[in-house]
Amino acid sequence: MNNFNYTKASNAAEAISQIDGDIRNKIVAGGTNINDLLKYFVTKADTLVDINPIIENKSIIRLDNGGVRLGALCTNADTAYDPIIEERYPVLSKAILAGASAQIRNMATNGGNLMQRTRCYYFYDSSTPCNKREPGSGCSAINGYNRIHAILGQNENCIAVFPSDMCVALRALDASVNISGPSGDRVLAFAEFHRLPGDSPNIDNTLQHGEIITSIDLPEKGFEKNYSYLKLRDRSSYSFALVSVASAFEIENGVIQDARIALGGVAHKPWRVAEAEEFLNEKEPNKGNFETAAKILLQGAKGYEHNNFKIELAKRAVVRNCFMALDPESQRPGAKPSL
Repeated sequence: MNNFNYTKASNAAEAISQIDGDIRNKIVAGGTNINDLLKYFVTKADTLVDINPIIENKSIIRLDNGGVRLGALCTNADTAYDPIIEERYPVLSKAILAGASAQIRNMATNGGNLMQRTRCYYFYDSSTPCNKREPGSGCSAINGYNRIHAILGQNENCIAVFPSDMCVALRALDASVNISGPSGDRVLAFAEFHRLPGDSPNIDNTLQHGEIITSIDLPEKGFEKNYSYLKLRDRSSYSFALVSVASAFEIENGVIQDARIALGGVAHKPWRVAEAEEFLNEKEPNKGNFETAAKILLQGAKGYEHNNFKIELAKRAVVRNCFMALDPESQRPGAKPSL
């Protein structure tokens, strides 16, 4: 690990002033990702600015508009088990608890979850070309072992996937991100926070240097009656998703009034297609309609030598998870949804 300076910030303005100016000054909160990045020489830091002393960013509060604000420094564990989140936004609680291990969730923060980087093998192997780590060097995954890699939104520059579970649910819920920086405060729709690789696969999101995430806002609607989060992985503990799905419905008189479906483990960002949800609105929640929505979601999907199976896996996962959302009790251990 390279040597670096270490400082602490007691408020957002202090943190911004300490990281602004030098691109290699980094924020550290839970440290569950950046410590690995430093250890494997994937990133370097001249200074690590510890923002854990910023008390005001550690709470979960109700908003006047009926929504809820998640402090960026609140841990994943505290968020998942918060009574407000469990009751009003259960799909978010389920998604968080599907991620990592209990030990990591106890350390990882909400803001850090949004900022985590891909777990692509080649990204962490500094001896191999990787456009995300070293722009212009090439993508080793395209012709390499690409079992966990993207099938949507990728290009010849990068086929890595974004690993978060929490963010899949946040995308389905239409969350927004509150950001502070040298130019002041701004609010960003969650859909606009993460980006596809394009010509700059080394840039994961639209956060500017010197900016920090202060909180995440959830809208009033939480889909507490019909929701489900499904994570398919090679082993049931501590693995990242091959495919994950967050589904949430508002249903009245047996007809879908509002549908939300977001995919994880398939692209550079949580994947959501408005046309698929619009197709389901005003329709009955049945297998045929779910299958059609799945096909719309996966339009344009492209597999590689080792991950072609993910296209069909994703379609089946969408259908299965939509049925699970009709009966949240089906998510209990040992229960099976009826198709």
